[in-house]
Amino acid sequence: MDELFQVLELLGTAAFAVSGAMVAIDRRADLFGVIFLGMTTAIGGGILRDCLLGRFPAAIFYHWETLAMAFICSLAVFLCAWAAGERYWRRAGLVDQINNLIDALGLGAFSVTGVRIGLEAGCGGRWFFLIFLGMTTAVGGGLLRDVMTISMPFVLTKRIYALASIAGAALYLLLESLGVSRGAGGFGAVAAVFVLRLLATHFHWNLPRIPENSSATDSRV
Repeated sequence: MDELFQVLELLGTAAFAVSGAMVAIDRRADLFGVIFLGMTTAIGGGILRDCLLGRFPAAIFYHWETLAMAFICSLAVFLCAWAAGERYWRRAGLVDQINNLIDALGLGAFSVTGVRIGLEAGCGGRWFFLIFLGMTTAVGGGLLRDVMTISMPFVLTKRIYALASIAGAALYLLLESLGVSRGAGGFGAVAAVFVLRLLATHFHWNLPRIPENSSATDSRV
């Protein structure tokens, strides 16, 4: 089971590194910026989670393979975009779809591993905290990335993002409490987050927001 969750951790790291690097390219970052934002997206949530658990330094700094995975994936995205040249920008719609698929996979994987690490830290029974840990692990890196690119964090604006992570973390805890094996529960929760994110994107599911008043907007200009 430990190996299974290590695989999920690496899978989430790779997925978020690719997703973060693609966003960095879209923001016209240079080579260092692409790698830095890709790695931040991949490991930022885990660092925030470990801070909540009182782990200093964060566990990520003891696992070179995870850092290497984030670095290699970020660099690979830059090199692929560099090689594609103008074709990369002409296929912006396809790139966005690929990014969404990869990001959904990372969101599910980190939602589960965040809860698992909380359980291993002795937080069993504290469901609210465990779900919060799962969500923080899953969305924390993206939040940091968006703050560094001076963007309204995606998690706060579109497509049932954080709610999908919360649902996946809660589902994993529920399945484990019902006696479902860790492996089946983990993969089931990851799949649920993945499907929910894709459905939210396809059907444009968003939470309600205050409608903008055009006259009020004009008065602020």
